[in-house]
Amino acid sequence: MNRKKAILIALFLFTISIVPFYIILVRSKKGEAELSNLTQMINQKSPIIAREPAVAGTFYPQDPNELDHKIESLIAGINPIEVEGRLKILLVPHAGIEYSGAVAASGFKQIEGKDYTKIILLGISHRQGLDHAAVFSEGAWKTPLGEVLVEENLANKLLDEQGIIKDISAHQNEHSLEVELIFLQKVLKNFKIVPILLGQPSDNLINLLAEKISSNLDSETLLVVSSDLSHYPNWETANKVDKETINSILSGKKEIFEKTLQKLENQHYSNLDTCACGENAIKVGLKVAEILKITNFKKIKYENSGDVTGEKDRVVGYAAIGGWNTQVTLDSESQKEALAIARQTIQEYLSSGKIPVITPQNNALLSPLGAFVTLRKDDELRGCIGIFEPTEPIYQVIQKMAIAAATKDTRFSPVLTDELKDITIEISVMTPKQKIIDWKQIELGKHGVVVQKGFQSGTFLPQVATETGWNLEEFLGQLCSQKAGLPSDCYKDPSTTLYTFEAQVFEER
Repeated sequence: MNRKKAILIALFLFTISIVPFYIILVRSKKGEAELSNLTQMINQKSPIIAREPAVAGTFYPQDPNELDHKIESLIAGINPIEVEGRLKILLVPHAGIEYSGAVAASGFKQIEGKDYTKIILLGISHRQGLDHAAVFSEGAWKTPLGEVLVEENLANKLLDEQGIIKDISAHQNEHSLEVELIFLQKVLKNFKIVPILLGQPSDNLINLLAEKISSNLDSETLLVVSSDLSHYPNWETANKVDKETINSILSGKKEIFEKTLQKLENQHYSNLDTCACGENAIKVGLKVAEILKITNFKKIKYENSGDVTGEKDRVVGYAAIGGWNTQVTLDSESQKEALAIARQTIQEYLSSGKIPVITPQNNALLSPLGAFVTLRKDDELRGCIGIFEPTEPIYQVIQKMAIAAATKDTRFSPVLTDELKDITIEISVMTPKQKIIDWKQIELGKHGVVVQKGFQSGTFLPQVATETGWNLEEFLGQLCSQKAGLPSDCYKDPSTTLYTFEAQVFEER
């Protein structure tokens, strides 16, 4: 009995010692499997939405080497036209590159090697009747030359429930933006795109899309508008009609463009089906130009299919047109003279009550630019007043704003003649104001901001954020309450209008 009992006890002890080990082993293997599955899930990327080329082999060669060589040969030997400023809007044709390739290449040559990182591609759908703006808002586009990612952050900023929506399907078989992309792939590096198609949008949608684009058309972003011109008249008629259409686009005015097309259509030229197949995309581009005050439009190249093929009975017109932002900046000599003018003006006005008559030595001071003049004494603000969009030369603006900052800033007593020697003058040369829709688009240190509601308004220069260390909400809250006399959260009120601007700032040393 004792021997049997000893054996039973030994078996029992062995069992209770091995079972936990077995459980741990099983759980460990199960845990490893679960961990392996989890790792696979983490590492497994969601399939990217990739638009395959729709017109490779028809509108342009499908073979990558042949396509690369073809575009290279089109671009080679073209000299870009010389224009001051930065290209912001580019209108180019979208026919097969055997027909419109030379014109398109002339347009894209203007941006070859430039530092554009975001391209908004805007065209019209030839295959679907859209009543909305169809945004390809995620994923990538493929061509024989490779893959280009969609700039999803920018795309989402453009979306609006009033008609600017995600719509990938509208892009699948459309050629008007794909034909532009192959040129972009040859002239730019490290860029992303936001493709947008229109059909027959309302005027409200055209204006809304233009506002959205304008609010996001920063220094790294280019708007490419895709459109051919006249369709199917003879060569002589095409030259006449296209010249008028081009001139209306060069005006930079949407209304002039619309009236010109209406006049041309009313003349009933034989076989003229349309003056511009991308008419509505061009309207958006011109509205963007008006909002951003882009007035320097230039024709880069024009020809029609009859010039290419020699068949002149039935042609299509093509043009490359650019819109440049020509904001003037002051070089170091102009800055020194501007500061001297400000000090001389304040000195004489405080002494005699008269504004000195000055003839500037630097031509840049003759440009009609907005400016703020800021006065500081012992590093404390002593006066600051400015104007955004004058009709007079900037040197006269500086004179008037210098006097106003010294004598009419109601926050301070007028500057005395004796204290002028202790005052430092700062000048901020302003870009035109740009209306924005979303306050989160504001970049501290880069953007100055104007807040306006009814008859109340306030302005902070870009350097205010840097000097105070405020975050964005503090910056806007102080602008609303301190400068505009409005509730500190008024910038979130839909009835409040916000504008941004940039400034070239320089001061006496």
